[in-house]
Amino acid sequence: MKRALTCIVFFASLIAIWELVARYGGYSQVMFPPPSNVAKYIWQSAGDGTLGSATLVTVKRLLIGYAIGLLLGIPLGLFTAKFKIFQDTVGVLALGMQALPSVCWVPLALVWFGQTEAAMLFVVIMGTLWSVIIATSDGVRSMPPIYLRAAKTMGSTGLHSWIRVILPASLPYLVGGMKQGWAFAWRSLMAAEIFVTILTGFGLGQLLNYGRDLLAMDQVMAVMVVLIVIGLLADKLLFAPWERFLHRRWGTGTLK
Repeated sequence: MKRALTCIVFFASLIAIWELVARYGGYSQVMFPPPSNVAKYIWQSAGDGTLGSATLVTVKRLLIGYAIGLLLGIPLGLFTAKFKIFQDTVGVLALGMQALPSVCWVPLALVWFGQTEAAMLFVVIMGTLWSVIIATSDGVRSMPPIYLRAAKTMGSTGLHSWIRVILPASLPYLVGGMKQGWAFAWRSLMAAEIFVTILTGFGLGQLLNYGRDLLAMDQVMAVMVVLIVIGLLADKLLFAPWERFLHRRWGTGTLK
């Protein structure tokens, strides 16, 4: 209860300061809108369905591309950890590609796929894939060797060792990589939606870009607020439960 009250007071204070500065700080409310204007836009666009449909389009693209990135990245990460040839090739490639800004994939996606959903998915997959490969590989290599030796002593070999021993032992690293991959995928998709206009799907990135073109900063800030809320919900609903479970399972929770 005390923590919730502290959070409410903190964010309410931030909003109040923002409102006062925007209204009485001598700034143009067109360029620096107060939170009341941003809230008004969110209410209106949610009422007419604009914000809701854009959010659904963006989240759908993100989930599909992220899922494909996981399906490709986890096996490649396992192979990278297991085989030296994969470590020297795929592992090095993943390290290099992870350092590449996500927006760099947008021109290639446009040339290869045109202004289509495939271009969006390609950028999201590229934003997800490399961090998942690295996290999976690091997780497997960081597993105490005694786990695998004990499993082999009890008769575990081949695929059984991978599924029942290696993969569970590397889960803390893997979940961290999945979380990082989600963040990279999210940023990649926003870059793609800002630069690519697809008539079949109007996402949050396009909504933000059109707000910039129209100098509607209340629209821009409203979309930014929605993006922050989606990010927080994803962390609390998707990753935080996994992290709490793994901390309890491995006894690595914070002492209180």
